[in-house]
Amino acid sequence: MQEFKQVIVVRTDLKMGKGKTAVQVAHASVLGVEEARRRFNDWQREWKIGGQAKIAVKINSLENLFSVRKKAEGKNLPVVTVQDSGLTQLPDGTVTCISIGPGPSHLIDVVTRDLKLL
Repeated sequence: MQEFKQVIVVRTDLKMGKGKTAVQVAHASVLGVEEARRRFNDWQREWKIGGQAKIAVKINSLENLFSVRKKAEGKNLPVVTVQDSGLTQLPDGTVTCISIGPGPSHLIDVVTRDLKLL
């Protein structure tokens, strides 16, 4: 049986507070699931049935975040970018994180295996 997961890649260079980070990760997860449902409904369904595995990892710059995003897109994985609305800690439009998946774990691991847990 194939395993599925979702990985949220969070920028640590922004020095977001814990609550802000949690909310940005939540946004990424929801948007990622919607994207997976739209493009890969079978993956999203299997991920949901299989327990909805989610992993949060960190990255230290916008440039590195976009590099990871490009790799995920190259694997034809569902990827979404979260931009803050600027109501609290960050300027409007600041890119805070990306969601990769839900998708097959073996494909996502190729993209994210070298990233440290958040």
